[in-house]
Amino acid sequence: MGWSKHHPTGLIHNSAQNSYRGYTLFSNLGGHHTSLVDMEGRVCHTWQSDQGINYSYLLPNGHLLLRTGPPGQEVSFLDRPERDLLPRGGRTASGAILELDWDSNVVWEYRDPLLHHDFERLSNGNTLVLVWQSLPEELASKVSGGFSAGTTKGQMLGDVVREVTPDGSMVNEWRSWEYLSLEEDTICPLEGRLEWTHQNCLNVTKDEHLLVSFRQTSTVGIVDRSSGEFSWKWGPGEISHQHNPTYLDNGNVLLFDNGPHRQGMSRSRVIEVDPSDNQVIWEYRGDPPISFFSYHISGAERLPNGNTLICEGAPGRIFEVTPRHDIVWEYINPFVASSGEHGGGSVSNNGNAVFRAHRYGPDHSALQDKDLDPTRYANLNRLYSPA
Repeated sequence: MGWSKHHPTGLIHNSAQNSYRGYTLFSNLGGHHTSLVDMEGRVCHTWQSDQGINYSYLLPNGHLLLRTGPPGQEVSFLDRPERDLLPRGGRTASGAILELDWDSNVVWEYRDPLLHHDFERLSNGNTLVLVWQSLPEELASKVSGGFSAGTTKGQMLGDVVREVTPDGSMVNEWRSWEYLSLEEDTICPLEGRLEWTHQNCLNVTKDEHLLVSFRQTSTVGIVDRSSGEFSWKWGPGEISHQHNPTYLDNGNVLLFDNGPHRQGMSRSRVIEVDPSDNQVIWEYRGDPPISFFSYHISGAERLPNGNTLICEGAPGRIFEVTPRHDIVWEYINPFVASSGEHGGGSVSNNGNAVFRAHRYGPDHSALQDKDLDPTRYANLNRLYSPA
């Protein structure tokens, strides 16, 4: 759970006059449920999937778009060379992207056993998904950095962004390695060579260009969808194994800088960077710095009132800070899943870990005419209410 079993969970703090009032959505890694809680930390709605829910968010129509748990042994997967490269632990392979209605009924799905990490519903109704694909051996052998223990020379996975229509047809793919530089895009020496980039985020700008995050190379970038070229690429030496860059209305990029391989003390921070000059114009860090740290997963989003919602993923901590860094809402995920998908023994097995969290205001279209009465979950809320 990230702390002693005696550490409080659920709602820790709520400064109602300073926070952005709404409902917070999150899912446990390795779990089967998504929870929507109010500002008092009370569960107001849940979704469930027997296939697992490792990450989800709400669509404007109130449906839940999610990434499931690991894939089954689909026949179509058995003859694909990527199969033997996927480790049995420590990665985020998923069987499907599902769309659930308010009552957890599946209304749309896209299946591929090489799906991982993130997805994005576009304004045209298509969906962007992330999949792994084997790199050409000659290219893989030339990629610099990383340690080779446990890998085979010339075998490496690359990241592909695929756009699919509602009927599941693929309309285009962006193969990341075709636009990377062997000189610039080097793997961190403390990471393995199973993957070149390990893309952990797939967002879009206001013009729906790709906003990507590569954990292996500590790089974020904006990709022009018409040309496939990077219009902005930044990060090495400035950030360490970051997650969840998001595009802000002012044109800046907000991201969670995890910091596990940073020089000096391991610590996380959230930063807002201006792509026009690569200057960090806002930063949140813990006080003391080591008090805020997630080795992996995690994210941040800018709220309509100017505050920032932060998901410190590994210990399941979700909190809201003001531009002046004051914590005005804080919640520790009290729910426990059987195991964390990033577990594998090398990182953690935190059952309350959260990949990413989102806050929706009461006027959000997804919540209109929905029953959000927490008394429907009275027994659950009583069981997990803080002492």
